[in-house]
Amino acid sequence: MPPQPTDRRTALRALTAAVAATGLSGGGFLVGRASRAPDKDEGAARPSGLPFAFRTRGFGCRTGVREGLRPWRARRAAQEDRSPHDASGVRMFTARGKLHDHPVGQIQYGLENLASHRVTGDAFFLRRARAQADRVVSRRHERRGAWFFPYPFPFRHDVHTGLDYQAPWYSGMAQGEALSLFSQLATYPAVPARDRARYRAAADGAFASLLAGDGRQPWVVARDASHHLWIHEYPVDAPGTSDYTYNGFMFAALGLWDYHAMTGNPLAEQLFDGSLTTLDAEFTTLRNPGWLSHYCRTHTVPTTMYHPVHIDLLLQLCWLSGSHRFAGQADVLMDDHPKAALGKQGGEVALAEGNHTLRRFSKEGELESTRTLSLTRPARATASHRSRIPGGSVHYLLADGPGAGWYVEEEDPTAVLRGVWCALDYSPARRALLPAGVSVVCREGGAGSRVTTRTRTVTSARDTRLSYDRRAVVDGRPMVRLADGRLRGWWAPVAQLRLSATA
Repeated sequence: MPPQPTDRRTALRALTAAVAATGLSGGGFLVGRASRAPDKDEGAARPSGLPFAFRTRGFGCRTGVREGLRPWRARRAAQEDRSPHDASGVRMFTARGKLHDHPVGQIQYGLENLASHRVTGDAFFLRRARAQADRVVSRRHERRGAWFFPYPFPFRHDVHTGLDYQAPWYSGMAQGEALSLFSQLATYPAVPARDRARYRAAADGAFASLLAGDGRQPWVVARDASHHLWIHEYPVDAPGTSDYTYNGFMFAALGLWDYHAMTGNPLAEQLFDGSLTTLDAEFTTLRNPGWLSHYCRTHTVPTTMYHPVHIDLLLQLCWLSGSHRFAGQADVLMDDHPKAALGKQGGEVALAEGNHTLRRFSKEGELESTRTLSLTRPARATASHRSRIPGGSVHYLLADGPGAGWYVEEEDPTAVLRGVWCALDYSPARRALLPAGVSVVCREGGAGSRVTTRTRTVTSARDTRLSYDRRAVVDGRPMVRLADGRLRGWWAPVAQLRLSATA
């Protein structure tokens, strides 16, 4: 993959270190601290209404979402944990040479272990999931009638100016993700009833923190100058001067859906609506056309790590709300910068007979040299990456053959990556239009994600509406998998259909 420009790489390194709490990094086996009583602010009344007025567009919490599409089902924990953790199996975090509890790291690890228990039924994973939840509960601070989950170490971000915290500090990402963990445990049949009640109380306490919006400390929710609701991963006084981080906000929105699924609380659905309204309005600032999306609104740092996370989260918001606006946004980000690595085995590239321009790029992504590869007959090569060149088109990095170490531009039919790549799944299915008189050559879907070489041509005398449930790059061409009628399971080229970003 062409490297990022130096300033982007530096920013990303700092950003990765700063947000290591997302559960994506770690190191050894260590012994942590014993549980202690929570820090309480006695006598404060629990918030009972919305924190303030904010914009909404009617994005509801969709019911009947199938199990595999619900929050935190796809990320699972392995039995061996190579990250820092204590003797109870609680995930720990190293900051300034010392071990600390880290609420987001522990919450995400709890959700990953719970997902593993759903699949395996192994009680080990449920015990470890509950150990994370119980640690977060035991470290809570009860403030303003709500439960807040503190970061017990100072933090300063060297790239994102304005983020300079002394312990304890709080994060809307942790508050929202806690809703997911506690709500899921409170409704999980394998958890004893008395403990489910404890987790329900913890979820209620966490939810109250998202209703505490008058700007008094501590706080994690605010609205911007456009009256859009924000759940801030990095809240900074005064409200309105924060980092406006996208991924932490989206993760928190998943927690609102989980809490509403458990309780039916209309305030949770209104906060979910407000959150999705904001994210929809902010998509143009999240997006960095033709390149990596931005980590936050304030600093507009393109992010290698979180660009695919944004795609995944937007797709989840489509599943949970039923709104295809977010699916369309996931499509756009995938086209802007597709996932580059093609896995350990790579992918097979079919090169047509004739001349191919090969390219090499500098560490800054600038074109360094070109040469011509001339083929007297069709050839095959393995590609290790399919990536967008900064400011340009998609290229394959060839790993073997006469073009090894060089990039060749994706172009149908002269240079084509075989198979199904960059797939996005939609639920509910989306709608497309087959225009009258257009002959569409469809490919038959095979077992799993395979596509066969069998084709059929479809022509309609009038405009015909179709539905599709998957989009992918198939043999180098954007295609969608049709989902109803006699064409169910067949793939059709995007270029021959009319697709709406919101349908």
